[in-house]
Amino acid sequence: MHYFVGLIGFIIVLLVAFSMSSQRQNIAFKRVIFMLVLQFILGFILLRTSVGTVIVSALAAVFDALLKFAASGVAFVFSGIANKGSAPFFLNVLMPIVFISAIIGILRYIKILPLFMKGVGLALSKINGLGKLESYNGVASAILGQSEVFISIKKELPHLSEQRITTMSISAMSTVSMSIVGSYMALLQPRYVITALVLNLFGGYIISAIVNPYKLSETEDLLAIEEDQKQTFFQMLGEYILDGFHVAITVAAMLIGFVALIAMINFIFAKVTGLSFQEILGYIFAPLAFLSGISRNEAVSAGSLMATKLVTNEFVAMTELAKGNFHFSGRTTAIVSVFLVSFANFSSIGIISGAMKGLNEEKGNLVAKHGLKILLSATLVSFLSGIITGLIY
Repeated sequence: MHYFVGLIGFIIVLLVAFSMSSQRQNIAFKRVIFMLVLQFILGFILLRTSVGTVIVSALAAVFDALLKFAASGVAFVFSGIANKGSAPFFLNVLMPIVFISAIIGILRYIKILPLFMKGVGLALSKINGLGKLESYNGVASAILGQSEVFISIKKELPHLSEQRITTMSISAMSTVSMSIVGSYMALLQPRYVITALVLNLFGGYIISAIVNPYKLSETEDLLAIEEDQKQTFFQMLGEYILDGFHVAITVAAMLIGFVALIAMINFIFAKVTGLSFQEILGYIFAPLAFLSGISRNEAVSAGSLMATKLVTNEFVAMTELAKGNFHFSGRTTAIVSVFLVSFANFSSIGIISGAMKGLNEEKGNLVAKHGLKILLSATLVSFLSGIITGLIY
């Protein structure tokens, strides 16, 4: 039964994207179909094969080692603050972002990361039919983050059309930053995090190709990546360490504010209606959760987490799921986990448009103008990845 419902949900997601399309005559249907097939193949490899298990285990081991190294630095600074045997969220989940950000900085400094992003972007452009810059942007967003990625293409921004800016923003909002993947793995099973990274990358290309199709001339399809300003190694390292700390503090501040607000709103709604705000959101999102392949008796609870992620951010929803209060089946856990791994939420509109305005005010205004379209497209990517996960599981 869930396969049938999942297929209906799969078709509905594509139809919604098609209904949003600005120039349907430009949709490259063969490319879209090929990428959809590729999504299923990659998802199947990661979730259902021994090869996928080896890949996931290896990547999880890398991040586990990084988290252990990070713990050494955290323990040195915060030793004695936490009770013995306790695991404070800020120290164990957020503070490792500082160390992983430093690793990313080193890989960029020695030119490994830029070569990887550019090479993979060029290769993907042959598959997805999008521009080289758009393909690079999708890969770079998954590594650098939704705001930082635009710094690497700031020289190109003045020359980009409204459509290209929209596509890049959809890709940026559909992915997550590699610097916080380790934090996600502390809350969710690593195989779901890695599966989401792969599915969302292609999902961003697929939804963009349907919602916002266009054709580029050879003179427009150029790939120029802004190099980092010349710095000494330790100048760079200090910058990335502070950037990582800034991200960790920002996430912590947002979590404090959002979780407190939800607690207050839940209290008010419970007093007035007898139901919490999250329960009401769960009932609203239950049909969408059901169409994702989630069973009817779990749809309300799953819908509540999906809505929480959209209204607040992915960390709030992940921490709710990680508390163990939801007793989901394996399939539902997989679908919800994959759905949560993206930046598709309302606050991301402000983050992307703000970052863009800092580089080019005109392009930042375009992002704000299409903010809801970008958010809906990125949310469709999350649903598409979740549905495919449910069909494969």
